[in-house]
Amino acid sequence: MTLNRVAQDAARRLRDGMARGVLSFPLTSFTDDGSLDLDAYRAYLADQLATEPGAVFPACGTGEFSALDEEEYRRVVTAAVEVADGHVPVVAGIGYGWAQALRFARIAEDAGADAALVLPHYLVKAPQEGLVEQVRRIAAGTGLPLIVYQRDHVAFSVESLRRIAELPTVIGLKDGHSDLDQLQRLTLAAPDHLLFFNGAATAEIQARAYATVGVPAYSSAVHAFAPEIADAFFTALRIGDDSTVDGLLRDFYVPLVELRDRVPGYAVSLVKAAARLRGRPVGPVRAPLTDPGPQDLAELEELLATGLALAAAAR
Repeated sequence: MTLNRVAQDAARRLRDGMARGVLSFPLTSFTDDGSLDLDAYRAYLADQLATEPGAVFPACGTGEFSALDEEEYRRVVTAAVEVADGHVPVVAGIGYGWAQALRFARIAEDAGADAALVLPHYLVKAPQEGLVEQVRRIAAGTGLPLIVYQRDHVAFSVESLRRIAELPTVIGLKDGHSDLDQLQRLTLAAPDHLLFFNGAATAEIQARAYATVGVPAYSSAVHAFAPEIADAFFTALRIGDDSTVDGLLRDFYVPLVELRDRVPGYAVSLVKAAARLRGRPVGPVRAPLTDPGPQDLAELEELLATGLALAAAAR
C-alpha cells in the first residue's frame, strides 16, 4: 500500500528538513510552581525556530509529554504550530495505550500539527502482534501521518515493520535501541518511502554509526539549549570534517553523556538546566524528574562553555 497524499507531503517535507538541519525537540516551559508558562514557551520556541531546524517536535520526551495533561498538551502543540507558521513541519508527541494516544492525536490534528510521533506505550511488554495492532488502531483513528518510536520495551521485528509500513499514514520509524545489526535489517526490508531517525539518547554520540546503516537523520537534545553546538556538529558531520566531529565528541558530548548517566532522568533535567544557564525561559522540570544539584550544575556550566567555544572555532 502506498502513502496517502497527506502522508506523502509530510514525508517529503520531513525528508527535506532532515537534509537541511537537526530535528528540534523543544523543552516545555513551566513556572517555579510547576504551572505551564505559555508565554515563555512561545518565546523559547521562537528562538529555537530562528536557528532553522529541519522540523520541530513539541510535547515529546524532551518536552515532558508524560507530565502534561490534555489541555496543557493542546496549548503547547497549538503554540508550536502558530510559532512555526508553516516554515517547518510540526510533529507532536502522542502516547500511552492506543485509546489515549488517539485522544492526543485528535488534539494535535485539531491544532494543525503536520504529523505525530508515536511514543512507546505505557508500562507493559507486548508481543509483535500487539505492537502491530497498537499502530493499526492509532492509524485507523487519526488522519495524522505517523512516525513510530521504538525504544525500551518496543522493538519491531522485520516482519512487523513490513506490516506497519503498509499502513497509508505510517511515514517513519525512530530508533532508540542502537542495535545496528537489527536496524540494518529493518532499513533493508523497509519500503523506499519509510523515513528512519536516530533517536538514541544524545544521538550525536552514535550519529556516524547510524549513518553507516542508512540512518543519517537524528534528533538533538543539545539543540534545545545550544543550537550553535548542535549545528556545528551537524555541519561538520555532513561535510566530513572529522577533526571537528572528534573534538566535539571528545570534549563536549562524551563528558555530557557521562554527566547525564549519573542520575535517572538527567536526559531531560540536564537539558533544561543548561537552557536555564543560557537564560532561556524554560523553568524547572516536573516531578518525577528532579533538577540537578549545585555540583552537577557547575560541571554542566563548564561543559557548556567548552562546547560553545568549540562551536565558535568551527565557524
